[in-house]
Amino acid sequence: MSPQNSIEAQNLTRRFGDLIAVDHISFEVPQGEVFGFLGPNGAGKTTTISMLTTLLKPTEGSATVAGHDISRAGAAVRTTIGIVFQEPSLDDRLTAAENLEFHAVLFNVPTRQRKGRVANALRLVDLEERAKDLVERFSGGMKRRLEIARGMLHTPRVLFLDEPTLGLDPQTRRNIWDHIGRLRSETGVTIFMTTHYMDEAEFCDRIGIMDRGKLVALDTPEGLKRQVGGDVVTIHTPAPDELAEHLARSSIENRRRGDDVLVEIEDGARFIPRLVREFDGEIERIELRRPTLDDVFLHITGRTIRETGLDDEDVARNRMRARMTMGPRH
Repeated sequence: MSPQNSIEAQNLTRRFGDLIAVDHISFEVPQGEVFGFLGPNGAGKTTTISMLTTLLKPTEGSATVAGHDISRAGAAVRTTIGIVFQEPSLDDRLTAAENLEFHAVLFNVPTRQRKGRVANALRLVDLEERAKDLVERFSGGMKRRLEIARGMLHTPRVLFLDEPTLGLDPQTRRNIWDHIGRLRSETGVTIFMTTHYMDEAEFCDRIGIMDRGKLVALDTPEGLKRQVGGDVVTIHTPAPDELAEHLARSSIENRRRGDDVLVEIEDGARFIPRLVREFDGEIERIELRRPTLDDVFLHITGRTIRETGLDDEDVARNRMRARMTMGPRH
């Protein structure tokens, strides 16, 4: 493993019976990077985290986390990572500080360091004034921030965040990401996160797009958008089939999204007037914009992230939550 990489995976694969949940994926995560896995439920994101955190053994392939092999040095891996689950895992009957103190005991934080570690972790997420408040009184965003603080309590080298803002409103999600950015800048921790929120993925230094167990793209957000090329033009028309045929005759590639027709083209401002002149059918509305990660996913997979199928990762996710709450095993 390169000393500059916190995570390295080679042909990492996991099968559940006939289902290939993760299919021979390879990638590297440099130290200090915020790295995101973007994809729908069932794409293989949580299964990948489960393998990297030693909760599932790979069917094939290998990986190292913080320099430790996930198959041969599981105990060493577990002492160097933190994790925030998709589902809530705090004890609402305890205070914020008590939740962190309990975690400190599980992760063998030295007794004389616990008070300081707890105070610092709460400071990082702006909850120091709520240390003695019961968690049951916290909002969803406050609970998520406390879970992030708990994940950082034992000073991990890599922090795994599985859908860290799932179910939160946009303003709270943005607040969570402000705190995640602060964690990275103050501690240098490497952050590996999963999400199906396109806007959230924009906060990552690099993004791996997962689809049906495969890693289908890997680049910076801007690099991924450049794959789309130029502008995205969305045409609303009562005759989408006729419009698609018209564009095809002009050798202009297009995609359908419901009744809309999408065109990725270098100069949308020049394309639109020509289309209006040459297309005989009715056009109700035309939208012109720069590419987004939604467009990237559609460009690569042929469908939107909201059109993808069911979640096949519940077993992996539940097993991860149950085992990680017990602390590192030796």
